[in-house]
Amino acid sequence: MCTYTCGHPTEYRNKILTKLAGGNAYLGCYILAVTIFSLGIFRDFLYERALRSQPSHPLLLSPISQLLAYALLAAGNTLVLSSMWALGITGTYLGDYFGILMDKMVTGFPFNVSSAPMYYGSTMSFLGTAILFGKPAGVLLTLEVLVVYLVALRFEDPFTAGIYRKREEQRRSAKGKGAHKKEL
Repeated sequence: MCTYTCGHPTEYRNKILTKLAGGNAYLGCYILAVTIFSLGIFRDFLYERALRSQPSHPLLLSPISQLLAYALLAAGNTLVLSSMWALGITGTYLGDYFGILMDKMVTGFPFNVSSAPMYYGSTMSFLGTAILFGKPAGVLLTLEVLVVYLVALRFEDPFTAGIYRKREEQRRSAKGKGAHKKEL
């Protein structure tokens, strides 16, 4: 979680990763994207491995539970993948912290279904995997993941909103100065 709540505001304010990338914000963002993606793959590997060593529960292995598991996996992956598609690489991997802002907020699917489709979709996928393998420990780990995501959103959402609010204020200010110059 500190990756999001600590590292990226630091990038926004101090441009450390951008400086390490030779002053290229896009390169810095792409390096961060590869890092986050790779850590996510490793996290998923550890999660799956942890689940394998845990006992299964028969209620989680019932046909209805298995159907629920596949539905959660399908819906969760749909939310994650469609949000990545809508945002692109720099939108997905915190380009706004590098000063790479989208022209406007994405409001279409999946953002019209969920305010944080990547986090909630990921949580659904974790839960679907836990149920698919019939592992109560996975359900508990999923709850922990959800809590971490909710805490991250409490920091991330206001900070990101502030970045875009600042840009809009700068645009209004620049527009006002342009209008004033035309009058003179």
